Amino acid sequence: MNVWTIEQSHRWFDQQPYRLGANFLPSTAINQLEMWQAETFDPETIDRELSWAAGIGMNAMRVYLHDLLWEADAAGFADRIDRYLEIAASHGIDTMFVLFDDCWNREFALGPQPAPKPSTHNSGWVQSPGVHVVNDPSQWDRLERYTTGLMARYATDERVFAWDLYNEPGNGEAGDDAFTKDLQIDRSLPLLEAVFDWARSVESITQPLTCGLWNFDDKFANLNRFQMENSDITSFHCYLPPQPMIERLLTVARPGRPLICTEYMARGHGSTFAYSLPLLKKFNVGAINWGLVSGKSQTIYPWGWTPAKGKPEVLFHDVFHPDGSFLYPMEKYVFDALKVDP
Repeated sequence: MNVWTIEQSHRWFDQQPYRLGANFLPSTAINQLEMWQAETFDPETIDRELSWAAGIGMNAMRVYLHDLLWEADAAGFADRIDRYLEIAASHGIDTMFVLFDDCWNREFALGPQPAPKPSTHNSGWVQSPGVHVVNDPSQWDRLERYTTGLMARYATDERVFAWDLYNEPGNGEAGDDAFTKDLQIDRSLPLLEAVFDWARSVESITQPLTCGLWNFDDKFANLNRFQMENSDITSFHCYLPPQPMIERLLTVARPGRPLICTEYMARGHGSTFAYSLPLLKKFNVGAINWGLVSGKSQTIYPWGWTPAKGKPEVLFHDVFHPDGSFLYPMEKYVFDALKVDP
């Protein structure tokens, strides 16, 4: 199967509601492993927090998986994915799953996960499969089994509206492009190419494939070109104020290809719901912000924050406190004004 034609993309897009949502991690989990492992899978919290999302008109979640979970216990992992999808669907929410990720901690293992580091943004987030495996093709057989096995199971599941195959390929121990610590850049391109090949080999898949553009520096030109040319729909990240966001939209737009912004909203950087949501909605660009409920990920703290800096004047990501109240009550009115049918 090759990249979708323009007609296929249009047909898919015409059948979709306007996609409004968040990158979802329950507040009780520090990372993907803690979210999905049997011992810490928390359907009660997932149900409660997704109900809050639905209450403000969200109908889409972008959710990260992890290859180690499939390798350790594919059947059990799939059962928990089924349960998550059942809960999300009960709230009128569909899901974009993310298979791989080059961001943050490169050392990790199954089992109990670390406690959050004080005042540190996303301190426990982990890469998948991790740069040691990304750079070692001899270990890719299990990644192929994970990709094809997972996607075959959900290839026609209407609760899965798209697949984001690889988050921020070419990143490194940093979680955003403000840092440049040991970036992978083109070292991640061979695995990215392989993942698209594996995904395209899955028969009867009904959902589009994408890989979000995130770093527009010249050194990412090869990765960006491949992502643009091989994605059925265009997705991208943009933590910028309105005018630079418009410029970013013009950079990533492709004739006939639907657009989804799969990461935005960093209040301290001028990327806010009040500024960004009306703009994205105006141009019919799907909007999936980072973070739903403040919790163990600690993404209320800005990138690079430390305890020595005290409490930030402006909370960075997330919509709700763990009790369901808004971090910023005025944002409720933005969602009320833009609310879409789930």
